[in-house]
Amino acid sequence: MADLFEEYRLGPGWDEMFSDPGVPRDVYAALYATLQPLSSGDLGIRADVLARAFLDQGITFALKGVERPFPLDIVPRIIAAAEWEAVERGVAQRVRALEAFLADVYGAGHVLADGVVPRRLIATSAHFLRAAAGVTPPNGVRIHVAGVDLIRDEQGTFRVLEDNVRIPSGVSYVMENRRAMAQVLPEVFAAVRVLPVESYPAMLLRALRAAAPVGVGDPTVVVLSPGVYNSAYFEHALIAREMGVELVEGGDLVCVGNEVSMRTTAGEQRVDVIYRRIDDDFLDPVHFRADSMIGVAGLLNAARAGGVTIANAVGNGIADDKLVYTYVPDLIRYYLGEEPLLPNVETYRLDDPDVRREVLGRLDELVLKPVDGSGGAGIVIGSQAGEEELAAVGERIVANPRGWIAQREVKLSMMPALIGDRLRSRHIDLRPFAVNDGESIRVLPGGLTRVALPEGALVVNSSQGGGSKDTWVLAGDAHPVPLHLPRSGGWSAPVPTAVHPDPGPGGASAAEQQQQQQQGRAAC
Repeated sequence: MADLFEEYRLGPGWDEMFSDPGVPRDVYAALYATLQPLSSGDLGIRADVLARAFLDQGITFALKGVERPFPLDIVPRIIAAAEWEAVERGVAQRVRALEAFLADVYGAGHVLADGVVPRRLIATSAHFLRAAAGVTPPNGVRIHVAGVDLIRDEQGTFRVLEDNVRIPSGVSYVMENRRAMAQVLPEVFAAVRVLPVESYPAMLLRALRAAAPVGVGDPTVVVLSPGVYNSAYFEHALIAREMGVELVEGGDLVCVGNEVSMRTTAGEQRVDVIYRRIDDDFLDPVHFRADSMIGVAGLLNAARAGGVTIANAVGNGIADDKLVYTYVPDLIRYYLGEEPLLPNVETYRLDDPDVRREVLGRLDELVLKPVDGSGGAGIVIGSQAGEEELAAVGERIVANPRGWIAQREVKLSMMPALIGDRLRSRHIDLRPFAVNDGESIRVLPGGLTRVALPEGALVVNSSQGGGSKDTWVLAGDAHPVPLHLPRSGGWSAPVPTAVHPDPGPGGASAAEQQQQQQQGRAAC
């Protein structure tokens, strides 16, 4: 009998699926028993169907200017209920602390006066926006949506790799991955009780409506997109459709008298809450980039006056600064009086001369990251870099130590991924999504598991060629049982349930170029 895992070898990191060669962890026992009898050809047929379905439905991502189906690996990741509960509490704790930090740093500044975070760190950050100072959200929420990137270290401990509280992307793939897997591998899906993810649009809409300006009983919510040439446009359209609200671009909105209206065929309609997917730099040409052709003039003034709510809030990028990341454990203690539930990765602050000297002496052992980078851009993994690359990054660090951090090179956890016609061990991470409605922070069960498809790669971002896995969080009382999959001859491909046109790369007008300029930050 064929064994799908016969040639699978454990890698250097913690293996999610196997405790020892051929010995699955308890949470994976049913999946292993169900998949093991299959041949690689049987599984490959279904993987091809996944890719075709994503392409036909426009579930794509732009990589180096080329639209391609978002790679979904056919072997799901599984997380036990108790383990997920710990992740959930840790993510919610982190969001609470960052909410308090943002309110403080754009308000009274106690965290600076008390010396918990140095004033110079804030003053020198490109993401601290003085124009946002004093803008108070109606219900106090600045982080309506957060994406907290987690990894497992070599001992299997979840650690926070970075925070994303500006315009985190990727949740559309969580929903679409689940829909696709339920159709292409229904027998495996039926073997376990998995917590659903389709509640996300309702969670988000509830949070956005709760953030409406004071006195607005039935708020109008819109999703503001840069446009069809942005790499994450599919997500913008999906979220708007699933929430049942309008998807708009900057030219669809007008701001007069600190109120925002949407142009419709029936005339102008007031807008109360804007879930924006446009970077701060392009959001309002009055306060930020004057040449922005995709923003809305006067939007920040309207938010300051209480005429509209912007979600996520303008200026949240300071909490994403990777140097601020090193202080988050201290922020949790300072604001919440608690110990961090999820530890950071060991990180070095290079603005300290002694630390910088030590790091420069061992660049080949560390991971070097620009503090304002995103989507994996600019990262140098010391053990995989050549002498010239290390020398160049060393010079950049010396020239701008505030602009870099160094981290211990963690061997991210690994699990099987279908590479060609074989299962191979590949590194993964996890981006849970948290939604804050002002009363509670809810974490969508599962999140986006990203997988580094090239052998040995540690950068999992889609913009760097990575893919994803469906992430299954088991219900607390789930008792998984193995099911036997039919061979390919007894299975036929499902019919796609919806079609989402692929906008394609198109031309390159000024507005289109501005949409594309944001792809680095939009990239999941």
